Amino acid sequence: MQFEVWAPEAGEVALEVEGGTRALSRAPDRAGWWTGDAEAVDGTRYGFRLDGGPVLPDPRSRRQPDGPDGLSAVVVPDGQVRGTPWPGRGLPGAVLYELHVGTYTPEGTFDAAADRLGHLAELGVTHVELLPVCPFPGRHGWGYEGVSPWAVHEPYGGPAGLRRFVDRAHALGLGVVLDVVHNHLGPSGNHLPAFGPYFTDTHHTPWGAAVNLDAPGSDEVRAYLRDSALAWLREFGLDGLRLDAVHALRDTRAHTFLEELSEAVDTLSGELGRPLFLIAESDLGDPRLITPRKENGLGLHAQWNDDFHHALHTAFTGESGGYYADFAEDPFAALAKTLTGGFFHDGTYSSFRGRRHGRPLDRGRVSGHRLLGYAQTHDQIGNRAQGDRLSASLSPGLLACVAALVLTAPFTPMLFMGEEWAAGTPWQFFTDHTDPELAEAVRQGRRREFTDHGWAARDVPDPQDPATRERSCLDWSEPGREPHARVLAWYRELIALRRTHPDLASTDLTAVRVTYDRTARWLMVRRGDLRIVVNVSERPAVIGLGPRPARAVAAWEPVSGPGTDGLLTVPAESCAVLVQP
Repeated sequence: MQFEVWAPEAGEVALEVEGGTRALSRAPDRAGWWTGDAEAVDGTRYGFRLDGGPVLPDPRSRRQPDGPDGLSAVVVPDGQVRGTPWPGRGLPGAVLYELHVGTYTPEGTFDAAADRLGHLAELGVTHVELLPVCPFPGRHGWGYEGVSPWAVHEPYGGPAGLRRFVDRAHALGLGVVLDVVHNHLGPSGNHLPAFGPYFTDTHHTPWGAAVNLDAPGSDEVRAYLRDSALAWLREFGLDGLRLDAVHALRDTRAHTFLEELSEAVDTLSGELGRPLFLIAESDLGDPRLITPRKENGLGLHAQWNDDFHHALHTAFTGESGGYYADFAEDPFAALAKTLTGGFFHDGTYSSFRGRRHGRPLDRGRVSGHRLLGYAQTHDQIGNRAQGDRLSASLSPGLLACVAALVLTAPFTPMLFMGEEWAAGTPWQFFTDHTDPELAEAVRQGRRREFTDHGWAARDVPDPQDPATRERSCLDWSEPGREPHARVLAWYRELIALRRTHPDLASTDLTAVRVTYDRTARWLMVRRGDLRIVVNVSERPAVIGLGPRPARAVAAWEPVSGPGTDGLLTVPAESCAVLVQP
């Protein structure tokens, strides 16, 4: 079989394969590329030696059976057609579920997670969004320090395990989305700089030198990232990708990498005959990200909407530190603005940033489904000192109110694993670095980050302690007992309502109406004939619905009215969905 590698600055390149050495030749028609043939079968170990240096793994490795620093292994597709052909499942009408393979079950494998997918099918979600699965040091970690962006973490089950997971999800009617990280690679096991200008000092990021998207050599670097993204969609049958922190992709070229990637994904979608999509995580507040390319946008299909999360979190928890400060002055007004306009920061002043931020979303042209709405994510939980979920501080009634707002919003809703039953387990930051110096640096850095904000060092979990990961694993006995079972039933009811009621299928932001009383702490969202009312107060709320009759189609606690006076009484810390034609 043919082996190839891009190493433009090398004087000679050798292929080391199963103990033998083959000198590679410069490709005559591809600048910087080296090629050569060698006998190999599925599983054959190999690596590249540049200018007589150490043997390094293949930058385009499909498998790293011994971890990021080990030899690569050949992966030969078996060519089997699995199950019923998958027609795909697009983003409009979707409900996503963020899942971390390593803590979704105590086993922390694809196969163990696949055994629990029936729970998600019964819940009513449409897509599983996997946290990153590229190889990273050790066995356990979040996945955001991965390397080898074409390969799959071996302790999870490697590429074969991921294929089995996707096959099982598709058999249950669930799409699969993968979180990919293009803005940086992990500090351990990253051998790309030895091969070529994959990084550049032209720009700097929180992780050091930036990925090279616009300096000399960037054509090949962009192709490397683009083709790895397409490989996930094509070779594993995935339905979409979530792009981590695209605001950290430093790119000054006229035709940006994100445009290039969206074009390639749309082309592949046409070739495969099934929908494919890209979801961005962005801190830019820039609607051009999700504006179609034909309208001079970047053409991504959706983005996370942290503004909605921050408004929701502030309204229910009262937190006001850090970036929550921008929303704390009037959280109900902030929540109303995001529900009707998408972004809170649309050119307004951000006290957290000390400047104006964002620009307005054209509500008449941008569909609400292009914004993902959520109350909890791996970031918003795991980046807290103790990884505490909302369930650690809110009553079941308030959690029900949060769920009602997320699952009836004009956005594409997303849940974080365990949220649907108010999981009592935290989700903490954990690592398994094998380099002692790096492990200690991460440990001390984590403690320093939170002690600077008033936490005692003893209260900050040690990310290298195996118990930190163990505490973060879901407890699958919880859904069968109260109060978790009731919360789970509520989530199922709301998702079913979203699927069956036409007004909740609308993603027209201009049609959403919100009224609220910041003093009495209630809020009402109007979606067509539906009224979603939430009472955050510890006292019953009396809300005027007007003279037309209304009936509750879902309620956390029974509501009273409305009578002839048009007044509805909602119990304390409760919510309801009503129909009022």
